[in-house]
Amino acid sequence: MSTPPHQPSRALKRAVTGPMLLLFILGDVLGAGVYALAGTIAGEVGGAIWVPLLIALCFAMLTAGSYAELVTKYPHAGASAVFAGKAFKSPLISFLVGFCMLAAGVTSAAGLSLAFAGDYMAPFIDLPAHVVALIFLVVIALLNARGIKESLSANLVMTVIEVSGLLLVIVAAIWFFRSGDADLSRAVQFKEGVNPAFAVLGAALLAFYSFVGFETSANLAEEVRNVRTVYPRALFGALLIAGAIYMGVGVAAATVMPIEQLVHSSAPLLEVVKASNLGIPPRLFAFIALVAVANGALLTMIMSSRLAYGMSRQGLLPHALSNVLPERRTPWVAIVATSIVAIILTLTGSLATLAETVVLLLLFVFISTNLAVLVLRRDVVDVDHFRVPTWVPVLAIVSCLILLTQQSAETWLRAGALMLVGVALYFLARVGGTRPAFNTHLADADAEY
Repeated sequence: MSTPPHQPSRALKRAVTGPMLLLFILGDVLGAGVYALAGTIAGEVGGAIWVPLLIALCFAMLTAGSYAELVTKYPHAGASAVFAGKAFKSPLISFLVGFCMLAAGVTSAAGLSLAFAGDYMAPFIDLPAHVVALIFLVVIALLNARGIKESLSANLVMTVIEVSGLLLVIVAAIWFFRSGDADLSRAVQFKEGVNPAFAVLGAALLAFYSFVGFETSANLAEEVRNVRTVYPRALFGALLIAGAIYMGVGVAAATVMPIEQLVHSSAPLLEVVKASNLGIPPRLFAFIALVAVANGALLTMIMSSRLAYGMSRQGLLPHALSNVLPERRTPWVAIVATSIVAIILTLTGSLATLAETVVLLLLFVFISTNLAVLVLRRDVVDVDHFRVPTWVPVLAIVSCLILLTQQSAETWLRAGALMLVGVALYFLARVGGTRPAFNTHLADADAEY
């Protein structure tokens, strides 16, 4: 479908290849979480850090199956909000699902900016944390606005550095075996005085935070070449690679260091590298950790801006958010808006409180997406697409409900407050004359597949 010369195109540029998508997902999953949470997970289960990581991987793979089916069936920016709109025929539900995703993404970016400005940055620069966080988010916004190809090219470099840091931890543990002080038995020991099953379940919530991020890739559906073939392979491949690396890191950490030291460290992997006596400069590993945080923030802000763009095209957010730069074809208004919100959020909470809220919001999104798969089985499309067995979304819903039971009352209250803000914004948009349009905005994108 062509666009008249006098009418600016609102379609996104299709520039994402299969390898770029795999690295996008891998870079988003292998974010700051694993660099900081290994010690916290050890505090829940003991040395068997890899067990809750394995459980979390299985939970993530179940929900990823639902995303693979829906993205290849309806390859449009907006992802979860689009799926909810099609399945439940309710503008309010579609808005709330999209708002949860958007709020989680921007909140996560705010938290990552605080992580970037924290202890890992201290050896390199001496500035107030909030100043560093502000500068960091502005740079991320400029790179995001420059173009999806440029952003993902930067992601490629940062992902390689990020993965190399985690592999370095595994290599350090292997090197440590030469000293004779390594204790592999710690990797199968559970914390004394706790029920292993309940401990693993509680730690799986923390571990699950290390896997979230794969869902952001659904918002690139309109920018992926040959999306119906490429997307499932990249999604499952990236999760399996991340899971293998995570479990290797978990075993390595328990093998090198006593659990008590891991639990009391805010940078557990740096402590593992130091204890291995491999000779890796601490500043080098701190730099790698900073790259990991920056990569996660970049990919999260790419997702958030594309989601705001997609919801705008649905009529769920102001129309201005669907404006794109004429040459770059990037959603510049959405990028500016989400960046401003992220900057404000950095002033309102700590990394820990922001991270807890992110997980709870995403669990609501995942439940909606898994339900949407089952509902939309009635909608037959005339193209081939990926399909999962019915038991996959059913088990995925059960896994999300299990993880919801592990959340604290404080986190429920914080997420509830954000949901109320979302409801208020929705009704303000309705009063202002915005009318959701689930299907009309998809015509241009459909013509390209």
